[in-house]
Amino acid sequence: MYRRTFLKRVSTGVVLSCCGSFVAVGNLFAKVSDQIKVWSAVKGAYIMASKVNKSKEEWQKILTSEQFHVTREHGTERAFTGEHDKRYEAGVYQCICCGQDLFSSDHKYDSGTGWPSYYQPIAIENIGLTKDRSWLMVRNEIHCSRCKGHLGHVFEDGPQPTGLRYCINSVSLDFVKA
Repeated sequence: MYRRTFLKRVSTGVVLSCCGSFVAVGNLFAKVSDQIKVWSAVKGAYIMASKVNKSKEEWQKILTSEQFHVTREHGTERAFTGEHDKRYEAGVYQCICCGQDLFSSDHKYDSGTGWPSYYQPIAIENIGLTKDRSWLMVRNEIHCSRCKGHLGHVFEDGPQPTGLRYCINSVSLDFVKA
């Protein structure tokens, strides 16, 4: 039996046998699927956080036009123009859209590319990866795991210990001093 058919039959059985309690079960599943495990720098531990889903209009109200273009339309800021490229203070870089912790200043380095670069995220659970096939090449796009805001790309030409370069648009980040 195919998985989809199996799940359909099981859920139909749950509806038929539980009736009144199905709403509670349905709400429980909705809450679980809207929660993700992420690292919190403030708490120094993993926490459960709600995913952020907003309409295009809602994002446009809270972001500048450049922030919206980069984070919601997968744009790129010009190299050497971002405020975080040469910032080396101790602190945490957060998603400009939802405030999720993304990168630590401890993992930042000067790649010479004109964009802030890090050799690892604050926690792998805090970012997501997708294939970007634009510009006639295949790259690994990075986005915030909580709100899906576009951050930049990851390349395999970074320093040790990871050998990775997370090349991030400054405009997609907010900085919080330690």
